[in-house]
Amino acid sequence: MTVISRFAPSPTGFLHIGGARTAYFNWLFARHSGGQFLLRIEDTDRQRSTAAAIDAIINGLRWLGLDWDSDVVYQSARIERHAAVARELVAEGKAYRCYCSPEELEDMRARARAEGRPLRYDGLWRDRDPSEAPAGVEPVIRIKAPLAGSMTIADAVQGDVTTKNEQLDDFVLLRADGNPTYMLSVVVDDHDMAISHVIRGDDHLTNAFRQSVLYHACGWEPPVFAHIPLIHGPDGAKLSKRHGALGVEAYRDMGYLPEALRNYLLRLGWSHGDDEVIDTDQAVAWFGLEAIGRSAARFDFDKLNSLNGHYMRLAEDERLADLIAPRLEARGITVDDTGRRRLLAAMGELKPRVRTLVDLAESAAFLVRPLPLPITPKANKFLTEEARGLLATLGQALAVIDANAWQAERLEQAVQDFVAARDLRLKDIAQPLRAALTGSPTSPGIFDVLVVLGREESLVRIEDAARQRMVVLEDRQ
Repeated sequence: MTVISRFAPSPTGFLHIGGARTAYFNWLFARHSGGQFLLRIEDTDRQRSTAAAIDAIINGLRWLGLDWDSDVVYQSARIERHAAVARELVAEGKAYRCYCSPEELEDMRARARAEGRPLRYDGLWRDRDPSEAPAGVEPVIRIKAPLAGSMTIADAVQGDVTTKNEQLDDFVLLRADGNPTYMLSVVVDDHDMAISHVIRGDDHLTNAFRQSVLYHACGWEPPVFAHIPLIHGPDGAKLSKRHGALGVEAYRDMGYLPEALRNYLLRLGWSHGDDEVIDTDQAVAWFGLEAIGRSAARFDFDKLNSLNGHYMRLAEDERLADLIAPRLEARGITVDDTGRRRLLAAMGELKPRVRTLVDLAESAAFLVRPLPLPITPKANKFLTEEARGLLATLGQALAVIDANAWQAERLEQAVQDFVAARDLRLKDIAQPLRAALTGSPTSPGIFDVLVVLGREESLVRIEDAARQRMVVLEDRQ
């Protein structure tokens, strides 16, 4: 069997995290099997579907690194094909026209409610002669669902799932206005696109039975169904925005790398022993539907942050500099050629200390900020009157070192000589010096910072601190 999987979102909003996982599982299964992964936009709900949502879905998939084979299929362009299938089923006696008015349907529901029965269509027009149709009423087309027996779906994740056919109703295929329903469109499109495996959330499991009825009525082989448990929050409740049910673009904006998010999504419901860090190539090699669990996965930001930190450490310095430069620019901090050189020079020290691009941009900002440098209240506490006097004298001592000798070892020796001559400890000058150079109480090694900033910039920052020319930020606490 040639594997052809698909991701078929409705463009009524952003690409949420659950949809992203579904897309990734479909993509992995196709790539693992040497098959195809297709993208279909289910935009038949014209009132709720928007161009902005379509763009968000496509851009989200591209950011995640999930490519698809062939052109995007837009369901709305295939409405005539869907309607033609419904009419063919009527001609074959496998579907029928129903002329029930909204009032009649409401009466059916009221009777069922009163009798404690499921609220389903009762088949009023299933066997009636069309000549009895009321004048001026546009009918819907309904499938003739089986009335007795049972149906079993061999689900690749859930196992064999059985339902009694009496639980099904003659659901609508074509509305009175000629528009197909979701159930019809999905089946026709999956058949015409030769979809071999339908991998989706288990909230669609009940739909699989109705869709199977339609497959059999059309004489088509149903695909293999694989229904994935949904994602829950850490508390076990249905995933909501407070848990992380956000659009993929929100995770991008929060500073996550796409490869980290892919790894995290993979581990939300799929496992390979005790392996946690699984890059995309390894995921393609290992992925199979049999390893998808049947229980709901729980979203955990701590695990995502930990994974992202791992991938941050592996990322190339040039890529990280490219990714944080726009974030710095958005804060009004220009990153010129000198600033970029500083970012690259410091990246090896910065990236092991952070877990997201947001953190990295924040920790790297001191390298490219214009002078006078802003300083946090906590760092400013180190710039006492005594410390500023020491910085002024230290600046003079460091100024005798020329640019060619401005290296970490030489600078460390100069500072050690400075404190030894004054019977001080290194920490007596290290924290004031760090505050002067970075505006923060924490940073990479202070001698590495001096080298990255360079001689002229370092000396200016030290003088600014000594003369109280730094800008003290508001205390956010």
